[in-house]
Amino acid sequence: MTGERRFDIDWLRVLAILTVFFFHCSRFFNDEFWHVENSVKSFAATVFVIVVSQWIMPLFFILSAISAYYALGRRTNGQYICERLRRLVVPLIFGIFVLSPPQIYLERHTHGQFDGSFLEFLPHYFDGFYGFGGNFAWMGVHLWYLLLLFVFSLLTLPVFRIMRKENFISRTTAFFMRPGFLFLLAIPIALMEILLSLDPEGFGKGSWGGWAFFSLLLLFVIGYYVASDERSRQAIEKQRFFSLALGVVLTVIGFYLLTHGYEEDLKYFLLTLRAFNTWSWLLAILGFGSRYLSFTSGRLKYLNEAELPFYILHQPVILIIGFFIVQWNAGILTKYAVIAACSFAVIMALYEILVRRIRVLRFLFGMK
Repeated sequence: MTGERRFDIDWLRVLAILTVFFFHCSRFFNDEFWHVENSVKSFAATVFVIVVSQWIMPLFFILSAISAYYALGRRTNGQYICERLRRLVVPLIFGIFVLSPPQIYLERHTHGQFDGSFLEFLPHYFDGFYGFGGNFAWMGVHLWYLLLLFVFSLLTLPVFRIMRKENFISRTTAFFMRPGFLFLLAIPIALMEILLSLDPEGFGKGSWGGWAFFSLLLLFVIGYYVASDERSRQAIEKQRFFSLALGVVLTVIGFYLLTHGYEEDLKYFLLTLRAFNTWSWLLAILGFGSRYLSFTSGRLKYLNEAELPFYILHQPVILIIGFFIVQWNAGILTKYAVIAACSFAVIMALYEILVRRIRVLRFLFGMK
């Protein structure tokens, strides 16, 4: 199985990046803080952001872990690390010094923290660390995913090799193949969230897309685990409808409790609910993907190559375009549609005209 290519994972990765694109287009209008905000908020955008944030970044790390399983079947440790450096660290550094400054400038400018021009702001970009009161985006703003994925890849490499060598997977998978037992993998996620909540201001706080560092690391390991046995894929696919139904029900329950002021009274219950809700959505997405997306096409090769540059470019383009659009005297739906349409067109034009065709840009965007 290590030599097989999972086309469903390729398709799901493309769909996940498109979801993040529409998710970030919505961030102008939901009621939480963002780099640039519309003066009028939208309840629909708020609901969309809350629901999607439950599973979108966990999905990225699950898909990355599954890809890591197949990559480690074809590469030595050295080849694996070199690939991660090229695909993750190079774009991250490029993003920190080229794509992050305009994003931080727009945030400071729109929130009344800096009044000058972008050129006047540039020297101040290196004043302190972003997230700690400063401006220097050491995590690349939205590129923190690349940073964490590289760190996770290094931390888990010895563990993943041991799991393969000791045949750990095959000895434990049979337990989870029983009907419904796959959902028990949400228990360690819940326990991790509860443990980290005891020190909410510590290193493990949920500042990475709404999730804690160690929770995402745990999801990365679980993703590798479920990729390691074909029986897991079959079980996930078989239980896809139940997973979807459970995800919907738990989302509704969680949303009701949060909006009716139970966040503190039922803190640990809500953390447990969130873990099972997230895991249910992940199982549903993987199950439906396995069932209906296990095919290739001419478009998939193009999309596979374009997905990382698209991800790298999408947020700075959205923010720059959105900065001007939110100042219009127009309705939220009109603004959202214009931001999404224009941003998508600009991103694809930048990719097709520049990134895809210029060798140095291919390198900086993590392409072969």
